[in-house]
Amino acid sequence: MRFIQPVLVLILASTGLAQKNAAIPRLPDGHPNLQGVWEHPYVPDMSRDGKDQKGAGELPFNDTGADNFKNYDVSKFDYTGHCLPFGLLRSINVGGYPIQIMQNEDYLAFLFEQNTWFNVVYMDGRPHPKNLDPTWFGHSIGKWSGDTLVIDTVGFNGKTRLDTIGHPHSDQMHVIQRLTPVDADHITYEVTVDDPKYYTKPWKNTRTFWRLPKGQELIEYSCEENNRDLTQGHI
Repeated sequence: MRFIQPVLVLILASTGLAQKNAAIPRLPDGHPNLQGVWEHPYVPDMSRDGKDQKGAGELPFNDTGADNFKNYDVSKFDYTGHCLPFGLLRSINVGGYPIQIMQNEDYLAFLFEQNTWFNVVYMDGRPHPKNLDPTWFGHSIGKWSGDTLVIDTVGFNGKTRLDTIGHPHSDQMHVIQRLTPVDADHITYEVTVDDPKYYTKPWKNTRTFWRLPKGQELIEYSCEENNRDLTQGHI
């Protein structure tokens, strides 16, 4: 019996692992199927980490970054109030507007309800182009590391902010996002920001996405040039 017991334990452990993994929807190629409409927490301040966004910390600014943030005054100009693109991370940080993920073997796309923006992730093994035209959302390529989707994004134009309170980034920013499904209805999201122009070292922020019930879909959203929230002083 002393030889059978370890084998039995191994079988039971393997069965439990298989049942846990079976809860994650998968594509025909075996990778997790992340398709669906996902809600995500509002993260107005990326110095706060984790699910409850408590424990305000300090980001690792260099002198240039600290000076930029200190002198940022949203009352003088808020680019979002002028309907300009939020940028990749601020679009993910904004609350109350879900994100839909569309996915196949070659592409994955984030469809943002906020202003009907999108971000395409190339999953076909291509590298970043050598000569990138800077854009609001950058250029994203993805690959799988086990059940974790790793998304590498560069090529930002540096015209946006990371979050509502205005933490800065430059056109040198390099973003790594990691999405790991924990079951059919939850994804652990981790983002690493590396921007040597404003920060002394890379830093991370984490949170959890949760799936919206069936029947809850994205709705149309449009921000127009003559935004009354801006002209009437609401923003």
